Amino acid sequence: MTLQDILYKVAIRSVKGNTNMEINGLLIDSRLVKAGDCFIALKGTKTNGQQFIKSAVEKGAVAIVCETFPDEIAEQVTYVQVENANEAAGFMSHNFYGEPSLKLKLVGVTGTNGKTTIATLLWKLFSAMGYTCGLLSTVQNQIGGKIIPATHTTPDAVNVNALLKQMVDAGCQYVFMECSSHAIHQGRIAGLQFTGALFSNISHDHLDYHKTFDEYINVKKSWFDNLPATAFAVSNADDKRGGVMLQNTRAKKYFYSLKTMADVKGKILDNSLDGLHMTINEKEVYFRLIGEFNAYNLLAVYNAAVCLEADKDQVLQVLSSLDGAEGRFDYTVSTREKIKGIVDYAHTPDALLNVLATIKNLRQGNEQIITVVGCGGDRDKTKRPVMAEVACEYSDKVIFTSDNPRSEDPLEILKDMQAGVNAVTKKKVISIADRREAIKTAVSLANADDIVLVAGKGHEKYQEISGVKYDFDDKKILNEMFELLEK
Repeated sequence: MTLQDILYKVAIRSVKGNTNMEINGLLIDSRLVKAGDCFIALKGTKTNGQQFIKSAVEKGAVAIVCETFPDEIAEQVTYVQVENANEAAGFMSHNFYGEPSLKLKLVGVTGTNGKTTIATLLWKLFSAMGYTCGLLSTVQNQIGGKIIPATHTTPDAVNVNALLKQMVDAGCQYVFMECSSHAIHQGRIAGLQFTGALFSNISHDHLDYHKTFDEYINVKKSWFDNLPATAFAVSNADDKRGGVMLQNTRAKKYFYSLKTMADVKGKILDNSLDGLHMTINEKEVYFRLIGEFNAYNLLAVYNAAVCLEADKDQVLQVLSSLDGAEGRFDYTVSTREKIKGIVDYAHTPDALLNVLATIKNLRQGNEQIITVVGCGGDRDKTKRPVMAEVACEYSDKVIFTSDNPRSEDPLEILKDMQAGVNAVTKKKVISIADRREAIKTAVSLANADDIVLVAGKGHEKYQEISGVKYDFDDKKILNEMFELLEK
């Protein structure tokens, strides 16, 4: 494809050189550039692609897309100055891979909590109804039945479009994807044409990146603002920002709710460890998923499925048989003592509150709730004491531990968490930096029928310490500790 065609819809400020040239590939990583490629110099959070332009040219790049022309201009290389390199990468990738989002029905999901469960349930639902579907999620990417490991909630623009092209080639009719606030802000989904968009909820998260809560809200809202009139937009009427998200969208608006009138109205009849008994628009259904937060996820999925013109009765029938996403209220029980273990990705105060409130409501007697929780390093520090406070309020015993400390000292993270512990709850808390030991201790403190929650990492199969990822699987370790208990 020629550079001129690839630049369709990109906001260009200036060009030096010829755009009527063939381009072999689009790259945002200068280390991977080969002869005949176009290098897009993105502004990242830690590095600026501008500093790698010379390296890309030396490796054979024939075109450079950047926000500022470099001091050194190479002959036979075309330089394109754009308004926003990140956004340009989105449109260019969409063009380069043959506008894949126009050749299938693409549905995105955003919100602080629930994105993975909603996207995964939609993928499972439509797959079970006989469609070939794609999934782009935090846990994994799926092309039909083929699994591709996920490295980010939403991949970069080039990889998103490359994956969508593979999905088109594989015959996918629907694709369901998580759209994180980072991805929206960084233009990773720029240029994509969405059939529909869903909003789950919004609460305290990613303030290390967005700086203010208002900015975080506005970034998510901007995605809905830019939807075409042909799309549908589904939002949670019970979230106080649910209406705000859709107030300026041109898309057709739909709302779901447990508490007020809405297009899709749900009511919980019974909520136990066996699942949810609900009505959805007055139709009675049993679901295998547990908890009020999953009731909202199910309503969102049903609403989107109806918008996609699926048969309503078939949707409810299939949904009633589905499990959720890996690492989301993932439930296991020890053989002899019947200690209940729950692994959950809850890594925000609101998500942790939802999970613990659900567990507390599911208790049938005086079972203890023992919570293992940590906070990630190099991320929003303000939520650490809040996470600790929530854990202490809703648990009988709490073990503070490492999550993914990354480049931070785990002991300093624990100290930040301890600031949320008051004199009354202090006696509930133990701090153990080693996560494996923390899980082992939680199990050893549990009596028969008690509930052990291991929060924060969910589906992740690693722990990142000082820049190195070590094998670590919360559910596997929890089950190992249950086995040791039985011996």
